[in-house]
Amino acid sequence: MEICPKCGLPQQACVCEQIVKSSQKIKITTEKKKFGKISTMIMGFESGMDVKKIAKALKNELACGGTFKNNIVELQGDHRKKIKPLLIKLGFEGDSISE
Repeated sequence: MEICPKCGLPQQACVCEQIVKSSQKIKITTEKKKFGKISTMIMGFESGMDVKKIAKALKNELACGGTFKNNIVELQGDHRKKIKPLLIKLGFEGDSISE
């Protein structure tokens, strides 16, 4: 059985990621790209998060393309109204998400 070095609990019961999720300030914006295309930018993820996993989950739920760079998730299209419920479903605090 492996022990988490941060919290000292077994890996199956580790709560480090949940603690990090509750203490973040996430900002959702849109940006106009080339040829008038709109993309949704989600910023504010701390370095302790698995941003790749979050980006993949959001892309699957929204059925859109996207990427992540420098702890910023970029999704193709305008998804401002749909992102907040999905982030809450992934375990983030509703109060810490701003549009």
